[in-house]
Amino acid sequence: MIRIYIKRAIEDIRNNRMITLVTIVTIALSVLIVSAFALFYANIGKMLSTWQEGIRIIAYLKADATEAQIAEFQQLLSQIPDIDRIQFIPKDEALAQLKEQMKHQESLLTHLRGNPLPDSFELSARSQEGNWDKIEALASRIKSFDLVEDVEYGQKWLQRIIQMIELFRLAGYGLGAVFLIAGVFIVANTIRLVLYSRKEEIEIMRLVGASNNFIQAPFYLQGLILGGLGGIGGLVLLMAACLTIKAKLQQTMIFGFIHLSFLSPPVCVSIVMVSMLVGWFGCFLSLRQFLKN
Repeated sequence: MIRIYIKRAIEDIRNNRMITLVTIVTIALSVLIVSAFALFYANIGKMLSTWQEGIRIIAYLKADATEAQIAEFQQLLSQIPDIDRIQFIPKDEALAQLKEQMKHQESLLTHLRGNPLPDSFELSARSQEGNWDKIEALASRIKSFDLVEDVEYGQKWLQRIIQMIELFRLAGYGLGAVFLIAGVFIVANTIRLVLYSRKEEIEIMRLVGASNNFIQAPFYLQGLILGGLGGIGGLVLLMAACLTIKAKLQQTMIFGFIHLSFLSPPVCVSIVMVSMLVGWFGCFLSLRQFLKN
């Protein structure tokens, strides 16, 4: 019996190729947009988690700092329990690192008169699990030392990124809901057209005693197939876009530290299953209205 249902569903898909293609493409685009937001959140979340595991604080020293003062200051830093690692970076080493990072823009550094960079300490703070108040207190404590000219850490820009992520998250929920609803109605209209094209056949089947389950089963299978194909198509498009962007980022010096990763297999399976559910629900709406009439 299942083979008969599958055969009828495939025949309907073949007989309505154009509208079937439009339905699959619509679902694929819906899945692509929703999955793109999910991929963005996953990668941004990993980046933020990595940053929080070892928060860096840069303490820039005054230009007149002596070696004895620097050694004494390092000893004081080592006594602060919230600091995990201390690395002294002389200004000559800092300039060499800057030239290495900007080797493709060497012309910007060719006319420097002397070394404008100060000596500094790079401090790795222990993970505070998003407790920015403690991080800010630590930075303020370090800045209070007379030898420190300025302190730099990533709290301000990270808070801005988190706010932007929240906006993207809300936008993603809104767009995802709109496109999923659009997918449901597209599938519903597709199944409705197939139902009307087979209206006489369905009426004959009902006259000879066919049950509603026998009539509905192939259409439900058709909805599941359309949803599944659309979900797989959307993920394939997303993977192609992800690989293209990843290749471009690896060639760019500024974004070379970003490592994009695709959605995990369980998430991909979940997306396809939701897509199939969208197809099934669209079919359910059409059958409910059609059989009622």
